[in-house]
Amino acid sequence: MSEPIRGDAPLWTPSPERLARAQLWPFIRRLNRDWSAGLPDLGASGGPDAGGAATGGSAGAGPAAYAALHAWSLAHPGEFWAAIWDHCAVPGERGERLLVTGEELYHTRFLPDARLNVAQALLSRDGDEPALIFVAEDGESAVLSWSQLRRLVGRLQRALLADGVRPGDRVAALMSNRPETYALMIAAASIGAVFTSVSPDFGAAGVLDRFAQVAPRVLVGVNRYAYGGREFQITGTLEEVVAGLPELHRVVVLDEVPPAGRDAAGPPWTAWPEWVGEQDDADPRFEPFDIDHPWYVLYSSGTTGAPKCIVHRAGGVLLKHLAEHRLQHDIGPGDRLCYFTTAGWMMWNWQASALASGATLVLFDGSPFHPSPSALFDLTDAQGITLFGTSARYVEACAKAGLRPRDTHDLGSLRTVLSTGSPLSADGFRYLYDAIKADVHLQPISGGTDLCGVIIGSQPTAPVYAGEMACAALGMDADVVGEDGVRVPPGERGELVVRNAFPSMPLRFWGDDDGSRYRAAYFERFPGMWHHGDFAERTEHGGFVITGRSDATLNPGGVRIGTAEIYRQAATFPEVVESLAIGQQVGDDTRVVLFVQLREGSMLDDDLQRAIREQIRRNLSPRHVPALIVQAPDLPRTRSGKLSELAVRDVVEGRAVANTSALANPQSLDFFRDVPELAER
Repeated sequence: MSEPIRGDAPLWTPSPERLARAQLWPFIRRLNRDWSAGLPDLGASGGPDAGGAATGGSAGAGPAAYAALHAWSLAHPGEFWAAIWDHCAVPGERGERLLVTGEELYHTRFLPDARLNVAQALLSRDGDEPALIFVAEDGESAVLSWSQLRRLVGRLQRALLADGVRPGDRVAALMSNRPETYALMIAAASIGAVFTSVSPDFGAAGVLDRFAQVAPRVLVGVNRYAYGGREFQITGTLEEVVAGLPELHRVVVLDEVPPAGRDAAGPPWTAWPEWVGEQDDADPRFEPFDIDHPWYVLYSSGTTGAPKCIVHRAGGVLLKHLAEHRLQHDIGPGDRLCYFTTAGWMMWNWQASALASGATLVLFDGSPFHPSPSALFDLTDAQGITLFGTSARYVEACAKAGLRPRDTHDLGSLRTVLSTGSPLSADGFRYLYDAIKADVHLQPISGGTDLCGVIIGSQPTAPVYAGEMACAALGMDADVVGEDGVRVPPGERGELVVRNAFPSMPLRFWGDDDGSRYRAAYFERFPGMWHHGDFAERTEHGGFVITGRSDATLNPGGVRIGTAEIYRQAATFPEVVESLAIGQQVGDDTRVVLFVQLREGSMLDDDLQRAIREQIRRNLSPRHVPALIVQAPDLPRTRSGKLSELAVRDVVEGRAVANTSALANPQSLDFFRDVPELAER
């Protein structure tokens, strides 16, 4: 990525009117009233009106108040998260106890006596205003009002109960980013079932690597999807997935049930309309559950084996999202949020929670460049989107395509642009303000599947500096440390950690009965801290720059991909002895490079390369397909026999390998120092 220019003037600063409207201020006043927090209000700079409302203030008032609020959230975590519950009017019983701690961070419980139903929180409104607006690249569209969404959830709830789904059972979706997927998730949550989803562009092997571990009772899937002007039929994939899930009791197909499904000997296949039933006006029922009742299973990228099944707690994720949506991004009723995502990325879950803040979700399914490169900007104008979320790769692609939406579109409704997935370069920041919209708050965020939320991000009173994320999220004691776990100074790269507990720490990993894999994933590298696996640095403005993954996870286009999944596919070829994949930084993005060690006498010709790519595309997804495949004579291993992706990546990127003594064959690294194919950018 391009380095930010230290000392640059901000690219954007909130106007006094926007500063005054920020939801931070009523929240701060609540803390001062209910918890005697003594935090600065905007009135300290601009003067409150007679009712105590902020009316203006200097440009520095917002960041100073946020810094004080952030410090208070760390010093008083129980009170802070209780105040989020109260301020956001979470339906349910909060309970009296605020915090229970233990010997380790992951023993912490927030609001341990609270009971709620997250589905009730998501169905926060009723009436004829739109809750979900759906547009697909092939022209399909739909609008569900809040009352229609509520009734659909009620019918789905009854369908799930009729299939014997009970609290703790898993409901799986091989679905696109469409209204039915959201309604299914809310219905599953309403009865305490655990929802899990994968995007339909995954092959059967990739889907089964995930769903087979959690043994869903009900699977709902599409048998087709459109992308880039093409229609992809995935009935065969769906059939393979069903065959690999012996504990299924029901398969539901959004479209017509295929002949093979009608004749299948396994669980019954049913078309969505038949399963959901006739239109009726019965509302769903909401049974309260413990705050730590599981809501989602999300999946790690599968770097060291099968993807880890991350079980996320309902109340903790909801509280984290409410704090982010209301206070970090100013989301509320009247907003229209569109995050370009699939149902296989945690940003789908993040976006879904915005319903609890009363926002309308605008759902797009398809390629962002079809039917034209301006498809998402057309959508923004057509639907009055106020907050648009995307990836750094999309911004980069728009810049390379020479798009200048500010010259061709109105974009009058657009207030905020969010970017995540991979780091957005300083040039990407400048392009957005020059070519898309000058008066918009660009809010790059960084977090991940592991916490289903944000660690580093922005907030609506902060200025925007090129290449930087403005602040640590509320309630998150984010820091940058060296190999010894000690904080490094601003401008120096280190490991991103979180020094405190937070509500959306995973409940557990599925099947990890003794918790050993959970502890190893986040807490063993730096005892007493959450280790996130990102390289980061602090800036002179108090912000952060994320400089890439510090583990072996690949991150092309902002989508985290595990190397182990790729290795399993490459290993099916008799010519391949072993393979090793890295992400090579190319401009502002990352490309996947696969090194293969072949059996003696084998050659990496065009036919073998094509076959490997097709195997990976078919069984995993297009995002897993390596941009380069290179034959290597030997692959580096640790003394315990593990491949060392990090050592290869360091050599390729021109960095010193930290500990070659840990390698059994350090001489193997010599090959990677000068590979001609890697110089082609």
